[in-house]
Amino acid sequence: MNAVVPRVAGWFRLIALAEAVSWVGLLTGMYFKYLGTPRTEIGVQIFGMVHGVVFLAFVATGLIVGWAARWSLVTWVVSAVASIVPLASVAFLRWAERSGALAVGARAAEGEPEPSAVA
Repeated sequence: MNAVVPRVAGWFRLIALAEAVSWVGLLTGMYFKYLGTPRTEIGVQIFGMVHGVVFLAFVATGLIVGWAARWSLVTWVVSAVASIVPLASVAFLRWAERSGALAVGARAAEGEPEPSAVA
């Protein structure tokens, strides 16, 4: 499982950025649906589905990374709020990288004995 956890953190980074991009697409689609010229719903139809899928992926990978990295309750709540507020996933991602909240490889290895210690 050690090899899988850092890859999930990498996927979390990618999905957090994709979530922000899908927010921009959805907000642009909403502009053209309600205010823009010509008024069309195609942007909301396309980016609504894309954003929904990416949102679910962000929440799922956030749960996996949070469990593996042993996030505190505050970090869980901030992650959940970042999944809802437009473009906040990027801010959360930057904070998590700077604070070490995504350093799941090192934390996962702490609880396991070193291979040389097992004879």
